[in-house]
Amino acid sequence: MPGGKRLARGEFTPKSSRLMDQVRETLRYHHYALRTEQSYVSWILRFIRFNEKQHPKDMGKEEIERFLSHLALNRDVAASTQNQALNAIIFLYKDVLDKPIEGVLPARARKSQHVPTVMSINEVVTIIKAMKGTNRLMAKFMYVGGLRLMEVVRARIHDFDFDNQKFLVRDGKGNKSRTTCFPKQIHDDFHLHFEQVKSWYEKDLSQGLCNTYLPHALARKYSGAAKAWGWQYAFPASSQSKDPRSGKLRRHHVHHTRLQKAVSQARKKSGFAKKISCHTFRHSFATHMLEDGVNIRKLQVLLGHNDVKTTEIYTHVMNKDISEIKTPLLALED
Repeated sequence: MPGGKRLARGEFTPKSSRLMDQVRETLRYHHYALRTEQSYVSWILRFIRFNEKQHPKDMGKEEIERFLSHLALNRDVAASTQNQALNAIIFLYKDVLDKPIEGVLPARARKSQHVPTVMSINEVVTIIKAMKGTNRLMAKFMYVGGLRLMEVVRARIHDFDFDNQKFLVRDGKGNKSRTTCFPKQIHDDFHLHFEQVKSWYEKDLSQGLCNTYLPHALARKYSGAAKAWGWQYAFPASSQSKDPRSGKLRRHHVHHTRLQKAVSQARKKSGFAKKISCHTFRHSFATHMLEDGVNIRKLQVLLGHNDVKTTEIYTHVMNKDISEIKTPLLALED
């Protein structure tokens, strides 16, 4: 799950005396994303409750291993879920309590290698045609850029480069930025969409309500940026809402569940039994790129993968003309 840039340890001391408030203060100081904060807080609370509400400073390696083993053996969680819990607890001890725990060796959940679900080009077109309005545009954008769900909803106006047909992903997974495809075939749709977005923006501006969220203390560094057109979200919410951290009223981006629900409804409407989610568009983009002859190293850069081995998973789901392969059973019939 995405998090912000972390600063050096020892530079911050939480003001609150309550543990969970200290956790939140420290996470925000290190610029972790809100979703990461929510996840870490949840796992730390579950760890404390599992150990009969003992204070973490009175616990150590043994209690941590017992909790993580419980997740693997009794709760049957995925390996990635167990790692997420471990990361939260390591953060608690290292960055909040200043009591690093080394050599934690719990029973590990088995890490399975799943082959991604991929749509054919016709299936992609069918799903998108079953959607309407902004949801359809977001789905198109997600597919042609190989984007993750949150990379779509967090897009800003100035991240779109129409002339060079590129889109800049800022602070993606792992706090990495990259550029990906923004083909001219969808430019007209975006020009029309931005006209609507600008009308909302100008209305907010005239009412003194234009104050978009800026990451990493940019609001203090650039006092006028929160009102600048370029910093506005490309897919803003239809109404203003209160920021959960600052309490300020502002127009945030659309909620991620909106697109998830729209894709789910489009799948049902299209009559597909195949399990299709927002991330399936990214898997389909990668697979279709490889089938079209794009070099796997270039695809790795477009997707933002650290290791080409992660990108290689898509070679297992490429259309390889399996129907033309002569099976052993057919050989017996010759």
